[in-house]
Amino acid sequence: MKLLLAEDETELNNALAAVLRHNNYTVDCVFDGQEALDYLEISEYDGVILDIMMPKKNGLEVLRTIREQKNKVPVLLLTAKAEIDDKVEGLDAGADDYLAKPFVMKELLARIRAITRRQSDMTDNVLTYGNVTLNRSLFEVSVGEQKSRLANKDFQMLEMLMANPGQVISTDRFMEKIWGYDSDTEINVVWVYISNLRKKLASLGADVEIKAVRNQGYSLIQLQV
Repeated sequence: MKLLLAEDETELNNALAAVLRHNNYTVDCVFDGQEALDYLEISEYDGVILDIMMPKKNGLEVLRTIREQKNKVPVLLLTAKAEIDDKVEGLDAGADDYLAKPFVMKELLARIRAITRRQSDMTDNVLTYGNVTLNRSLFEVSVGEQKSRLANKDFQMLEMLMANPGQVISTDRFMEKIWGYDSDTEINVVWVYISNLRKKLASLGADVEIKAVRNQGYSLIQLQV
């Protein structure tokens, strides 16, 4: 699951990013409102943690802008402001939740789970292609009675493929969506995860396979019987 963290306090930004990554989230970090808008224009996120008091553009300006653009990404406002009127203004601007500083990390994680869960509830919780089923709630892939729980990045990669069966997804797209826009991870890591997923699908007896399209990317296709 990929998050955008917009917080101008460097130490807090780094600390939050470390906790989120430890909890299996992919995180892009920005430090002002304009940078947050730039990232939201070129990448898709499962959730946004947005500080209100930021330079260039404040969090409310960012929020109003993306909502005017019909971007429905779940947004958690994170701010030192705790007055009722501030909370109301943020929620009226389109925020999904509001958390005032100081806060406990467990509460932050719980609120992120809540807003992203509500988003996933509006989409199919289960994806099916061929005889393969992917349960988005359980992070579980299954073929008949054979089931296997997937690690975070394996799950995200298979989710992208199963949500777009037959479509070619580029290596760059996998990198952007799963590892993050600023990741310095080597691009060949995509091939490593694809190889692991191929073995996983084969071991379950799947009638689909991940096909490499030369110089383009990968697609999930159904095997011919």
